[in-house]
Amino acid sequence: MMSTFKKGVALGLGLAAAGFEKAEQVIDELVKKGEMTRDEAKEVMKTYQTKGESVQRSILTDLNFATQDDIARLEARIDGLEQQLNREE
Repeated sequence: MMSTFKKGVALGLGLAAAGFEKAEQVIDELVKKGEMTRDEAKEVMKTYQTKGESVQRSILTDLNFATQDDIARLEARIDGLEQQLNREE
């Protein structure tokens, strides 16, 4: 069951990456045709990427995945507990 879940998440992230690449291609074509400037293209891609990252974070949060901050806090807590144990020995 979890394997299927992980595959689903990987598929979703892969589709997001493919979507980003396709958007990049379309925007490059618009620049080549003169329908968009390089600066406009950069801004559109930046906005698209920011939105995608926001959606991705929201999905991972909804699925209750640990964030890097969560992991860092746990590592710090483990380090503190290990130090306590070493002092007691």
